[in-house]
Amino acid sequence: MRDISLHILDIAENSVRAEADLIEIFIDENKTKDIVNLEIIDNGNGMTKTQLQNALDPFFTTKDIKRVGLGIPLLRANTERSGGKFSIESIPEKGTKINSTFVRSNIDRPPLGDINGTIITLILSNPELNFVYKFKTEKGEYILDTREIKKILDGVSIAEASVIGFLQKEMSEEIEKLMED
Repeated sequence: MRDISLHILDIAENSVRAEADLIEIFIDENKTKDIVNLEIIDNGNGMTKTQLQNALDPFFTTKDIKRVGLGIPLLRANTERSGGKFSIESIPEKGTKINSTFVRSNIDRPPLGDINGTIITLILSNPELNFVYKFKTEKGEYILDTREIKKILDGVSIAEASVIGFLQKEMSEEIEKLMED
């Protein structure tokens, strides 16, 4: 995959298929520590040890069509190619946690990509689900929690165009502040 945002989209889609109703996406870009840490946690069906081993096999899939399950193996490969560390934990009926720590300065680290667009796409595609997105740098952090937003909206759909427009603008402005040199 070309960038980290596409990895996030792929892993989050796995979480949706695993019947998660809460998906948490955390990114910590730390220049001082020279890392970009990505953590995705869901409360979906989770996996057994055998399923977890299969998830790391690029040629295994549970899908009926003839696609292979490259998402998790590609994320692991991109993480390790950048000198980073990858881990995955899963408990049946509890959920799954994936952690990828990339070496920020490594030439092989994929760029972040359009993470804000990815988060908006996930919300629009799954307005009934809850997402927590946290983006952190040394300057601070930005948190978007759809559970809190839905309370404020009081019955208005989070997928409403004006709500999405507001979220896109707020996210862009706040994260831009955190990324400034």
